[in-house]
Amino acid sequence: MGQTGPKADKIQLTFPSQAEYLGVARLTVSGVANRMGFSYEDIEDIKLAVGEACTNAVEHAYAEDGEAGSIQMSCHVYPDRLVIVITDEGMGFAGEFKADQLTPIYSGREIDDLEEGGLGLYLIHTLMDEVVIRSDSGVAISMTKYVRRDEVAGDDDWTISKAEV
Repeated sequence: MGQTGPKADKIQLTFPSQAEYLGVARLTVSGVANRMGFSYEDIEDIKLAVGEACTNAVEHAYAEDGEAGSIQMSCHVYPDRLVIVITDEGMGFAGEFKADQLTPIYSGREIDDLEEGGLGLYLIHTLMDEVVIRSDSGVAISMTKYVRRDEVAGDDDWTISKAEV
């Protein structure tokens, strides 16, 4: 079976579906993103998106059966992008997402009817460049962030001399 596209380095982490381990996922992805050359702001966005995806798995995936499951995180490192996949084997979502479910306030709902939380998927979609959610056997959230190399670089060789000022 042939492989298409560039080959990616893959880093995998499996941890218990418990809130105490979410920092491990954020630290891991932070280290990978830093090594790839992401900006500080992009690293913070990636950490927040990963934290939200993992928090959703902790809070919703295994809630009803009472068993603590596990969360898998894989980081696929390409030359131009980082693809992070968070998966669990818990309860999936019922049905497909609609565009208005990925906004901070669902359209047509009164402000008094809104519950605390519920912004995780909106944040993930806002912070990452591409997001794909699959929910057939558990939930898998694939999040892609592209490395932006077109920003102004700190080139210390180019300076204005005192004679030019």
